[in-house]
Amino acid sequence: MTHVVLDAKGLRALAHPVRVQLVGLLRLYGPSTATRLAERLGLASGATSYHLRQLAAAGFVAEDASLGNARERWWRAVHEATVIDDDELAEQEPEAMLGYVQGVVAAHTLRTQLAVAAYPALPKPWRDAFDMSDWNLRLTPQEAAELTGELRAVVERYRQYASGADAPADSEPVALTLHLLPDPAVAEGRTEGGAGAGADRREGA
Repeated sequence: MTHVVLDAKGLRALAHPVRVQLVGLLRLYGPSTATRLAERLGLASGATSYHLRQLAAAGFVAEDASLGNARERWWRAVHEATVIDDDELAEQEPEAMLGYVQGVVAAHTLRTQLAVAAYPALPKPWRDAFDMSDWNLRLTPQEAAELTGELRAVVERYRQYASGADAPADSEPVALTLHLLPDPAVAEGRTEGGAGAGADRREGA
């Protein structure tokens, strides 16, 4: 899987929810035009074109000359994934990092809402597989990082099907979203024990 490692310039380019969603749509569904992308996001095509040009300047998308013509420009994603591999990036670009994270949250929220809306029409085997769970844990920062690493290792075992190559006949695309979210009280320098502290719970489907 091809990926791009974010630097400060790339982070600033993605510090907008529309741009995060545009990159995500192109990665998920393949090349598209500004008009079609605008319809998906409920935006004006002019604004979508502007954001696509900014993404192209930063190297996240590129024009697909094999599909375009004199009247219609097609765009494709350059990479399949985005990686943050710099522990100091958030400190160097706090506003851009917050904008990027907010964009990711907006994209995840939209995808979740669409999946929930489609739930009644899913075949029963996929309704049975549908899952929305959360657990409350009490971890150290090191344990949190270790947990995320272990979960990613599990996901890697299934990534072979991401492109659709050699996939079983009954396989379908799925979105797996993993959030590990420290309690907001951590940012305020306070934590509270009491009822439920350290307890694991599963809620949802």
